[in-house]
Amino acid sequence: MDLDQAIPDGYMRNAAGHLVPEEQVREHDKLRDQTARDLADEAIRLHVLLKAFKRRALDDIADVVRISAERYDVKLGGRKGNVSIATYDGDLKVVRSYAERLTFTEELEAAKELINQCIREWSEGGNSNMKVLVDRAFRTNAQGQLKTSAILDLLRADIDDPAWLRAMEALKDSIQAVGTCVYVRFYRRVGRSDQYEAIPLDLAAV
Repeated sequence: MDLDQAIPDGYMRNAAGHLVPEEQVREHDKLRDQTARDLADEAIRLHVLLKAFKRRALDDIADVVRISAERYDVKLGGRKGNVSIATYDGDLKVVRSYAERLTFTEELEAAKELINQCIREWSEGGNSNMKVLVDRAFRTNAQGQLKTSAILDLLRADIDDPAWLRAMEALKDSIQAVGTCVYVRFYRRVGRSDQYEAIPLDLAAV
């Protein structure tokens, strides 16, 4: 069945794509369907608004940077560069930052094996905390993807062991930059202190 086809009046389409007469659908299923549909539709609208807001924020920050450069007869190359702009009273701050998007080459498998060799070698010495760190680093999410930050945490481990250092060299060689991400973050000052708290724009942080 063509899922783009309009659903006739008096029917609902189930997850398998079949048309089911409404009178055969339980009321609770209808309630669940309507709740999920209403919330998801609103989420899509908010997503579109947030994308537009991010574009506007980046354009406005770029204008401030450009005007500042023109004041001093400086020609800035491109739009890149970390920038922080604040209100006159210092109560609000907007930060634009760039970060490289990283991936890992097939050399990561060699690094993983070298790391596991270290863990096996140390297992008699009771390095259980390091084993937990390594297991977490190479654990994939539901989409089968590795968490980059967890793997990079291994590079920060202060271990002066030749086998571990060799593993870290392999890990460094496996890192590959595949692009750049730009972020816009918003902060407000805590009272009259010099500390700022983030203004979260993602549901997990609200």
